[in-house]
Amino acid sequence: MTSRKSILPQRRLLAVAAALFVSGIAADAVRAEDAPAPTAAKREAPVAYCPLGSFVCTPRPINYNMCRPNAMLDFYDPTITKDTTLRDTAVTNTNSISVESTEPNVYHMMGGVRLERADQLLRADDVHYNADTTAYDAQGNVRYQEAGMLMSADHLTGTTNPNQGEADNVRYQMLQSRGNGVAAHGTLLDPMHSRMHLASYSTCDVGSHMWEFRAKEITLNKDTGVGTARSGTMRFKNIPFMYLPYFTFPLDDRRKSGFLYPTFGSSSHSGLYLGVPYYLNLAPNYDATVEPRYYSDRGFMAAGEFRYLFARTNGTINLEYMPHDKGPDDDISGTSDRGGSKQRYLIKFANSTSIAPGWTFATSINRASDNQYFRDFNNDIFGAATGLLSSNAYIYGNGKYWNTSFGADSYQNVDAGLPNTVAPYKRWPRATFNVDYPINRWLTTGIATEAVAFRKSDAADRQVDGDRLDLYPFLAADFQGASWFVRPKLAYRYTGYQLTSDYQQFGFNERKPSRSVPIASVDAGLIFDKQTNLFGTTYTQTLEPRLYYLYVPYRDQSNQPIFDTNAMSFDFWQLFSPNRFSGADRQMDANNITAALTTRLLDDGGVERVSASIGQIRYLTNQRVQMPGVLPTDYSGSDYIAQFAVQLNDLWRVNSSYQWNPNTSKQGVLNEQNQIIYEGHDTDLATVQVQRRIKGDGILNFSYRYRRNVMEQFDTSVVYPVSERWRALARWVFARRDIVPNVAGNQVFTFSNRTLEAAVGVEYDSCCVAFRLLGRHYVRDYTRSTTNAIMFEVEFKGLGSLSPQTGTYLRRAILGYQ
Repeated sequence: MTSRKSILPQRRLLAVAAALFVSGIAADAVRAEDAPAPTAAKREAPVAYCPLGSFVCTPRPINYNMCRPNAMLDFYDPTITKDTTLRDTAVTNTNSISVESTEPNVYHMMGGVRLERADQLLRADDVHYNADTTAYDAQGNVRYQEAGMLMSADHLTGTTNPNQGEADNVRYQMLQSRGNGVAAHGTLLDPMHSRMHLASYSTCDVGSHMWEFRAKEITLNKDTGVGTARSGTMRFKNIPFMYLPYFTFPLDDRRKSGFLYPTFGSSSHSGLYLGVPYYLNLAPNYDATVEPRYYSDRGFMAAGEFRYLFARTNGTINLEYMPHDKGPDDDISGTSDRGGSKQRYLIKFANSTSIAPGWTFATSINRASDNQYFRDFNNDIFGAATGLLSSNAYIYGNGKYWNTSFGADSYQNVDAGLPNTVAPYKRWPRATFNVDYPINRWLTTGIATEAVAFRKSDAADRQVDGDRLDLYPFLAADFQGASWFVRPKLAYRYTGYQLTSDYQQFGFNERKPSRSVPIASVDAGLIFDKQTNLFGTTYTQTLEPRLYYLYVPYRDQSNQPIFDTNAMSFDFWQLFSPNRFSGADRQMDANNITAALTTRLLDDGGVERVSASIGQIRYLTNQRVQMPGVLPTDYSGSDYIAQFAVQLNDLWRVNSSYQWNPNTSKQGVLNEQNQIIYEGHDTDLATVQVQRRIKGDGILNFSYRYRRNVMEQFDTSVVYPVSERWRALARWVFARRDIVPNVAGNQVFTFSNRTLEAAVGVEYDSCCVAFRLLGRHYVRDYTRSTTNAIMFEVEFKGLGSLSPQTGTYLRRAILGYQ
């Protein structure tokens, strides 16, 4: 095994265990000058729980709270200094009940012998010492202590000059970690070289090793920073499950070449797979990893990674290549673009380069051989969920009041269930220039500009190629006091196009359409507050009325293409937005007034405990600018939007939002009977999310999600602490209504009553071993086909874990999981 550290975070290695042991035996390998003194009653601090509402929680740090106190601490002396630098100048103090000296400089100390120098303390029943030869021989209850470790032995002999020694029947314990073990015999050849026979290492309780690493012989060379183990085995419950006849490992932070943890698993499309990565330490600032893989249903694959770090540039190159795929081309949805090719590959390249002060070059290139690649080679739990690969290369520049960029973007569809026409336009090239200049403390001017050439190789209807220039100058003021604000803004937007010469074939009658439109808005609000009392707690309650007026005259944009624009989902912040479309291809017309009201409860620390908001846009003129195929509307007002959030303490939290549509839709939709209906005066969106902390590290989540003509789902998940060691895990996502085929085969929003995902499992934690077992049933792609998976992860604390994707999945699937 080996280490690969310094450029990127280190990967955990099987040999770290052995490195800790042999480094500790070699006297001064472990330094702990600033570490607190351990005590027999010491327990680690409780784990900090992830705050409620966190989208993804960080993994829990390794803790040993369920371990017994260090078993060898019965002879630990907390009064000894932890400073190892004092050894060279310190005087050795000697104490014993009696001393005999049969000849000059030869001493025989008996009864409670104690030799102390700086952080080093040696105690024994009987010690012979020759001051001329510096030879010593300690027997009977030999106990040794230094800043980083404790050691006991039956017999300890050697010389201090030269620094050599041997010990029999050694037991050791690392003070600043849980490492402990035994060795039948240890030899210190010199301060930089040592050898152990029949050695072991574990982070479990002394005398109760659930897992243990053993080696017949371990040799370490501190000059090179490399240790060597022969006949090494990894054991669980004293049963060997991994055998390594020979391997090397690191003794310090220096990287070295060698094998990393193997990867293994199974996939329904590729069968069983095994990967054996090998790390190459090429230079201090660049390295590589090569990984041969074998898939039982598809064959051999070569994979590799190259990383580099220079003064002004750094990056990573990843490559996966299979020269001959013996598996089938399962084109379930009829959208495969493999074309019968047997070569499969994936390329990833990321680079960042500092060109000059304020200027950088960044690129990210990602490309797969075909859109079935991630379905066939999803080696992790989220691999199959990748639907789009984006590639880009840009030069970025910035100053105090400006920023600019020039580059290109490209996209590849890798969703096995969708045609390649869903991929966005390539932006080839794209340039931006933005200025935001404060004239004084309340007045700001600026401009946002963008020039893009849009190209598409797999085009659908009306997807014409062309160039676009978008200019957006503005002048904004900000007047405010302690309880009020007024923010007027004037802007002007020009968007011009030049389409390719075949534009008429795509239904456009003008090659150079353009749009120029002024935009004016005023955002104003008041903030009132008072002290109030709720459930015996004092809060500051605010009342915040807000008005927003927006005026944008109508411009006919029906002859403009849609390159990168969509209607954004309507939410509370859309009440105060100058455009309800993303991208520059559509600028909404408006003569609108938004009225909104927000109230909050703030505790004494300023933390928001309760928040409630409601608002609506009143349209003074019709909404005429729409996406293609959407009819203009004559609504007098938008949806009513309400939001509510409460978290009075750290044990529970409720979030909800609601949108009610007071209008009748102009656009008909199909129902189950294939009839056209016109919806309205009903709920457009409703969400409720409840989180409840259970027994400290447990969590209960319930959420309801409804969006008209899109989905109606229930999502429930729980982490329930059964005991100190066991936790039960579960998640269930149920679709009450979904988009499914009706009696005529058309896709409609109706009742489906089906499970989208169900997962159940258990998690076990102990002093030194933790494991998770999880069963999962889920919909895997747009064809609505389902699959089952069983995931297992075992973690040997202080050593690493096998199959770590289980924890990654749970942190994403269950809010608040740690």
